[in-house]
Amino acid sequence: MNLKIKYLYALSASFLLTAQSGFSQAAKTKGELPEIKISKNQHYFVTGDEKPFFWLGDTGWLAFGKLDRAGVDKYFKDRKDKGFNVVQVMVLHNINAVNVYGDPALINEDVSKPLLTAGNDFKDAKQYDYWDHVDYTLEVARKNGIYLAMVPVWGTNVSKGNKVSKEQAIVYAKFLADRYKNKTNVIWLNGGDTHGNEFQDIWNAIGNTLKTNNPNQLVTFHPFGRTDSSENFHNAKWLDFNMFQSGHRRYDQDSIKTNFKEDNYKFVLRDFDLKPTKPTLDGEPSYEAIPHGLHDTLQPKWTANDIRRYGYWSVLSGAAGYTYGHNAVMQMFRKGDKPAYGNKELWTSAINAPGAKQMVYIKKLMERYSSPDRIPDQSLIANQGEKYDYLAAIRGTSFALIYTYNGRKISLNMGKILGDNVYASWYNPRSGELKNIGAFENKGVKDFQPIGKKVDGNDWVLILESEE
Repeated sequence: MNLKIKYLYALSASFLLTAQSGFSQAAKTKGELPEIKISKNQHYFVTGDEKPFFWLGDTGWLAFGKLDRAGVDKYFKDRKDKGFNVVQVMVLHNINAVNVYGDPALINEDVSKPLLTAGNDFKDAKQYDYWDHVDYTLEVARKNGIYLAMVPVWGTNVSKGNKVSKEQAIVYAKFLADRYKNKTNVIWLNGGDTHGNEFQDIWNAIGNTLKTNNPNQLVTFHPFGRTDSSENFHNAKWLDFNMFQSGHRRYDQDSIKTNFKEDNYKFVLRDFDLKPTKPTLDGEPSYEAIPHGLHDTLQPKWTANDIRRYGYWSVLSGAAGYTYGHNAVMQMFRKGDKPAYGNKELWTSAINAPGAKQMVYIKKLMERYSSPDRIPDQSLIANQGEKYDYLAAIRGTSFALIYTYNGRKISLNMGKILGDNVYASWYNPRSGELKNIGAFENKGVKDFQPIGKKVDGNDWVLILESEE
């Protein structure tokens, strides 16, 4: 067999194997899912048995409140089928939270007083309460191999009107820690779209309580747009990994000169070098089908192209995963709901949006190249550009991955990975298709021209692998 053909066949078979296995194995495991922990080099996630875990998240923020049991079943099965293994969700969107069955979460809107009933029989309305529905959702997620990254109480309940005191927060966090102590598919997102430099006594109280009472469950902080947990809590003992919200604005919509704007890879590159070393990821980039800047519904909407760009920019800069979002799904929009951000699509339709279907390809790629020695390396790039011309690059000892969003030429400084020769191929983020380029001498500067015209959304990942 021709060596190039043999190489392409082996690489394609590897992607196929990843696609067939994915994370479904965990869903078939009896009992709880494997605990997720931090890798030995502190940059990535692994399961309890040290197998790499690539976080592919979805924002199902309002699932607990707006989905009935049939909706829960439908949503999590769909997300499993599309390769997602994490769903970010609010435990309490508001302190007056009531679920689809009319069950309030709290007594007198006091987070320290969860409203609990005896029993959990769904057929008996007097037994089945808000927290039983959370339990049901967690169990459905587990059966589908999905971890729930849960926000205890959304940030506006603390930042606007100070509706939650430190004392109440501690009692509430202890309740959550005790109730979900044995759930291995629970991850905690402290905060919730809020500024980390405000009300730090409350956020630290929640974080410390959750971590002290159950040290095996990971905890992070979900911050306000264009900010990062590392800016305020990186050295907090309760913070296991960093999360940033790259936000929903265009370059020209952002008046803040000190942030990274659309360049979410800059958050990753900064966090990657921080000490102590902790994983980081984009927990809220621009959502598919949401207006640029959020509030002006006459603005263009972010598309699958943009969602892929944020994803590949970040994970090929060293992020431990990536979270996707869709305007309709994040608010679980149903008939009769008051729309936010100009949305008119039902969540049951939006789960099949192009971007949602394409996220599995980023997961397959990173599972294929999951070596813990991978590091971002911009020295690979000989023709670096700005904004949408930017080329993200990561490498291990025997491979390199380089992403172009718009199909511009990639000029590489060779010799950065092992071997006298390397094999090159193109990976299509829109379809997962792999195309062989050929074998090349591993020295000098070499140009690689992607397929198609230079236009936004004609994105490709260049794969280099050392000759064995």
